[in-house]
Amino acid sequence: MTYNNKPNPDDRSDNVEKLQSMITNTIENMEAAEESLAFTDSETQRQQIQAKNDRRRESIESFRSEVKDEAKNQG
Repeated sequence: MTYNNKPNPDDRSDNVEKLQSMITNTIENMEAAEESLAFTDSETQRQQIQAKNDRRRESIESFRSEVKDEAKNQG
């Protein structure tokens, strides 16, 4: 069996679109998690959900920063 160890070319043409999609998906996950809080009785679970959403907010900020960088590099 022959393996191709040649790396794929670096195609960044759709990075902005991919990042925008990741932002949208993360926001949707945050909203779903917020809705689930109404059905959660456990304080531990509530704290876990809130902590995860805090991490999601940080991720969104990073994604948005990357979008700016990519847009700057493309234009």
